[in-house]
Amino acid sequence: MRATVLHTSYDVRLEDVPDPKLDGPGDAIVKVVASCICGSDLWPYRGEPPVKAPRRIGHEFVGIVQEIGSEVRTVKPGDFVIAPFVVSDGTCPHCLAGFQTACVNRVGYGTDRADGGQGEYVKLPYADGTLVATPEVPDDSLVPSLLTLSDVMGTGWHAARSARVKPGDTVVVVGDGAVGLCGVLAAARMGAERVVSMSRHEPRQKLAKEFGATDIISERGDAGRDAVLELTDGVGADAVLECVGTGQSMTTAFDVARAGATVGFVGVPHGVEVPIGTMFGRNVGLAGGASPCRAYLPALMADVLAGEIDPGKVFDSVLPLADVAEGYRAMHERRAIKVMLRP
Repeated sequence: MRATVLHTSYDVRLEDVPDPKLDGPGDAIVKVVASCICGSDLWPYRGEPPVKAPRRIGHEFVGIVQEIGSEVRTVKPGDFVIAPFVVSDGTCPHCLAGFQTACVNRVGYGTDRADGGQGEYVKLPYADGTLVATPEVPDDSLVPSLLTLSDVMGTGWHAARSARVKPGDTVVVVGDGAVGLCGVLAAARMGAERVVSMSRHEPRQKLAKEFGATDIISERGDAGRDAVLELTDGVGADAVLECVGTGQSMTTAFDVARAGATVGFVGVPHGVEVPIGTMFGRNVGLAGGASPCRAYLPALMADVLAGEIDPGKVFDSVLPLADVAEGYRAMHERRAIKVMLRP
């Protein structure tokens, strides 16, 4: 089979690798129908942290179950399944509490136990705790939106939920990548009256408005803070979604939060310092982290299948798996919001 391998910084290749085989009774092998490149894949692609040895990459995919181990009960061969970005057993205390990304037996994709998601097939353990099957094989037009449920839509939803968005709120979304755009969609879906997208890129601004943004702010840093405060009569936002993970984005998130607000953060932190003095003095909370997409998947899947949400619009580029290296370049150079890969 063919699969994506990251060799070193900016060096992604599609290579022949051994076909997957079941290793345990809880395993499944999935034939990938569609996968995609995540913003978090760009960190190792750029050498943060440095790649020490070639490794499989990718953690977002949907596909058809090919084989299952003897103890798998919730999916069967022929099922169309969505795979959350973390493999979880579904039975540990953290999974049962709805935080599958903290599973005590968590397995990452691209390891010796679970294949990377950007390939033709994926073998993974804990199929019952991880994979979610659709009621029937969906129409191909639904594949993009179902694919977002493996990560970005669930992560945007987690940002909004962590920020405690409620009907009537003014919400600011920091970040206009796929997660930030899905955060806009989530905040609007939760009933926010005003959703402000901080975006400097016209195609992303347009999609943010389609997803429910009422206002766009293109400034960054102090100018972005001042623009939000002007928009909110000097008060700030009731809830802030931090969807980037840099020091500047976290600073902006706290700068635009009103007293008593909560910042919901889902950006993978790089060089972030939490302003504990601001949190104490203004009673601004911080909540979030790695999204437990598996917990949100059934409800969000129902919304997609019912036509209530269409997060698949974040895919503005669809490439064959053979062109995966170009997909990485396009996202690194911000020529694409999010790239979908089809075998």
